[in-house]
Amino acid sequence: MEELIRFLPVIISFLMLFFGIPVPIALLSGSLVYFGFINTTLPMTSVIQSLVSQSLSTNMLACPFFILAGCIMNYSGITTVLLDFCNKLLGHKEGGLGYVNVLLSTLNGGMCGSSTADAALQCKIIVPEMERLGYPRAFATAVTAASSLITPIIPPGVPLILYGIMTGVSVGKMWAAGYIPGIMLCIAMMLVVYLYSHKYHWKGNRDKAASLKEIGLSFIQSIWALLIPIFIIVGLRSGLFTATEGGTVIIILSIIIGGFIYKNLKFEHIKPILKDAFKSTANIMLIVVSAMTFSMYLSWERIPQDLTQWLMSLSSNKYVFLILANAFIFIMGMFLDGSALLMILTPLLYPVAQSYGIDLIVFGMIMLINLYCGCLTPPFGTIMYITCNITDVSIVEFCKYAWGFILAMLSVILIIACFPGIITFLPNLIYG
Repeated sequence: MEELIRFLPVIISFLMLFFGIPVPIALLSGSLVYFGFINTTLPMTSVIQSLVSQSLSTNMLACPFFILAGCIMNYSGITTVLLDFCNKLLGHKEGGLGYVNVLLSTLNGGMCGSSTADAALQCKIIVPEMERLGYPRAFATAVTAASSLITPIIPPGVPLILYGIMTGVSVGKMWAAGYIPGIMLCIAMMLVVYLYSHKYHWKGNRDKAASLKEIGLSFIQSIWALLIPIFIIVGLRSGLFTATEGGTVIIILSIIIGGFIYKNLKFEHIKPILKDAFKSTANIMLIVVSAMTFSMYLSWERIPQDLTQWLMSLSSNKYVFLILANAFIFIMGMFLDGSALLMILTPLLYPVAQSYGIDLIVFGMIMLINLYCGCLTPPFGTIMYITCNITDVSIVEFCKYAWGFILAMLSVILIIACFPGIITFLPNLIYG
């Protein structure tokens, strides 16, 4: 009975999540039950004060700054320029628009950092064109949903910031670590596109390959957009700005690029940009604050420490832990939103990974890819539902093509787990 009471907040929170209650309310409900009725040694005012002080951290400002930068970029014409560049490179190949879809999401990762925004945008831009050229709508939807999951892995993805804040890992190192797995996911998904298009002979949307002159001109036009992620890493490494200050720098750059170089950003876009940014920021910050309360409960009950001891008693092999942890994360990802799971599972699992001697940057990348892989899977994969609703595709038809992309993501996770140096190479090279 005592153990049941101890885990009652976890049970309450997960039940509420399964029944569709918003993530912040579910996490806060379980936590407040604990601090209000189970453990009353800590006054509720102290809990609230602790939350307020943590949420006022300057590191937290990186989230709204980069979210606002992403919203500005969505209106700046950057995506259109990048789409043209990708089309010039790969549009002539068999299955060309599938490759363009994946490459555009990879490049968009350095711009908006949101899988939901990327998926919704490409469903409206690329999916109709793919269907017009004879691609099954279900495949176009599946490749759009899958490729959008590369976006939060490529810097400056907000999940990388949140993981860094929760674990104490340098946000700059997390960003540096995101490039190689992002490129690996891009290559793996392009391989899936190749296999499907080779089997069904889907044609490209260009009759012939673009000339070097056309590619060069398109590259020059998109160079400003392509330099933004590089500018972030160089600025962080050189000490020109911190991760938080980098957000304001990218906002200014986005305004200059969209308003004065591409000339697509207009005065009337200010209201929708601020509206989108406010909604996204409010949603993320509510999740962050509620997850902090939940983390306080976990710390008071020493649940991460007990989980560590239990797993260590099963096996002292870190690969056994990684298999168990990834299986658990993948299954949970089928039922819950990736961002919510990131906030719930990170404080629970990262101390365990640390005790096994696993590099926290490597573990973070494995965890993030796995979490977002769950967004493609039934019964409640969030990106699956968003894209299927926009394109009016059934879940059954979607899954017919999505399984190939799920296997591609799991393959990347396996490679990273076996060769962690792939992840740590760039952070070590840049930061020493």
